[in-house]
Amino acid sequence: MSVTEGRLKATVMDADQIRRSLSRIAHEIVERNRGVEDIVLVGIVSKGDVLARRLAEILTKLEKNPVPFGRLDVTLHRDDLHLRPPDGQRRGSEVPDIGGKIVVLVDDVIHHGRTARAAMDALMDLGRPRAIQLAVLVDRGHRELPIRPDFVGKNVPTADAERIEVLIAEEDGIDQAVIVAG
Repeated sequence: MSVTEGRLKATVMDADQIRRSLSRIAHEIVERNRGVEDIVLVGIVSKGDVLARRLAEILTKLEKNPVPFGRLDVTLHRDDLHLRPPDGQRRGSEVPDIGGKIVVLVDDVIHHGRTARAAMDALMDLGRPRAIQLAVLVDRGHRELPIRPDFVGKNVPTADAERIEVLIAEEDGIDQAVIVAG
């Protein structure tokens, strides 16, 4: 686990809450789009891509229709590269055809909205979707851009000095979302 005990302030979602949130988000996606016919899920690296895969599995079972999904590395589209150069750990993008599709961008946490903006820029470089929707596991507020998620697992008000860290079993050995001191 990457969270040190001394910095842990609170657990805001456990494995069951994450599972239920993803299931609810999947149902909301189906309801809003009247099915999954033209849906493509694109997860923002890193963690959003794993959540997108999980959502695709839930939607495929729910609608008995395969839902394509992919992963998007937004590193080179970020507006803060001058503040923090890339760390060399880019995990390339693998995005199915998005032309004319409804793309649901998936991320673990939304904060200022800058990563979502970078993801939209990156998507436009890959094609022209019919629409872009945003699904996040945790919305912590403090938006600096006029971006609002369409689907939210949980709203968690935080102080600016705090961070939300989402841990996922595939990478961290546990599913949970925690608040840590910044």
